[in-house]
Amino acid sequence: MKIKIAAVIPARYESTRYRGKPLAVIAGKYMIERVYRQVQKSERFPEIIVATDDMRIVRAVEEFGGTAILTSGNITSGSDRVWEVIRNSDFEAAINIQGDEPLISEKLIAEMYDLLTTAEQEVISAVYYNSSYVDFNSRNIVKVVLDNHFRSLYFSRSPIPFTPGDEFKGFYQHIGIYGYLKGTLEKFVNLPCSQLESQEKLEQLRFLSNGIPIKMITSNTQSVGVDVPEDIKKIETILNDENEKN
Repeated sequence: MKIKIAAVIPARYESTRYRGKPLAVIAGKYMIERVYRQVQKSERFPEIIVATDDMRIVRAVEEFGGTAILTSGNITSGSDRVWEVIRNSDFEAAINIQGDEPLISEKLIAEMYDLLTTAEQEVISAVYYNSSYVDFNSRNIVKVVLDNHFRSLYFSRSPIPFTPGDEFKGFYQHIGIYGYLKGTLEKFVNLPCSQLESQEKLEQLRFLSNGIPIKMITSNTQSVGVDVPEDIKKIETILNDENEKN
């Protein structure tokens, strides 16, 4: 029997590195709308919810016909924001599509949904094999090392695993999407922020620090996240290239 899964897009206005990021305009559309439309394309969810800390984002989402919920302003992570949305609902699991991933693959979202609905994994996420040495050394791109069963061993903003430039072939780049069973998400929000999570500024390390495995899915499509204003131009260039191909 399949479980009921929510699609939640955490969208924080008061981002430390890029204030107002969800309302950044990318080729004529708010970034939050671009993420929302990608989730719609997966054709898996009867309802998609933007969870935000700011009425400006609520109004923007409602303007393009989406659903948004105003959550607490003092929430520390996207997963905590997802929990606030589903804790009193009949949803049995949730997929967290981060609000700064405007190019997230609809096929990946559908694949995440299909795996999570079996309830065989407590937490799932995704990676892309990236061959760029520049990206490997960028602190804005999160790297993942995996075990032989494709579970994450560690996430870092540092270049891991250590690889000399002349031996570099590529690395696994984390994609901003998570799926979790409701009970596991409840466990997460009641655990204290771990030291590694605090140092790396990566919430997923709270799972690993407490022995909760994260199963990873591989995507063939690179999802370029937006961390700083300069990333907007990268996204627009990719969109322009795609339009020219079509």
